[in-house]
Amino acid sequence: MSTVLLLFCSNVFMTFAWYGHLKYGHDWPLWKAIVVSWAIALLEYCLAVPANRLGFSHFSGFQLKIIQEVVTLVVFTGFAVLFLKEKLAWNYLVAFVLIGLAAFFAFAFKAPGPAL
Repeated sequence: MSTVLLLFCSNVFMTFAWYGHLKYGHDWPLWKAIVVSWAIALLEYCLAVPANRLGFSHFSGFQLKIIQEVVTLVVFTGFAVLFLKEKLAWNYLVAFVLIGLAAFFAFAFKAPGPAL
């Protein structure tokens, strides 16, 4: 559970690093948006790296990546609706359901062990 919580927190930072300037940074020169984004992304890395190290003792690399993608979509959905004020359309919901099915298949069956 600590892995998912750390990934969730890291994704909040990364979402703001990647997309936060879309709402308030239009008047910024591109270099400023990049520097501010990198500063925020540093905080994301300080959470994501430990999350993946902790998680690798319980999950495979593939599973960690799938968890990351699902968390990213959850965080971004909230960000887009609440911060960017975008509407959540039905086709996005269908896409999320399909990604949820992909995550189910990634965890529902025992994966092979690591290659040696």
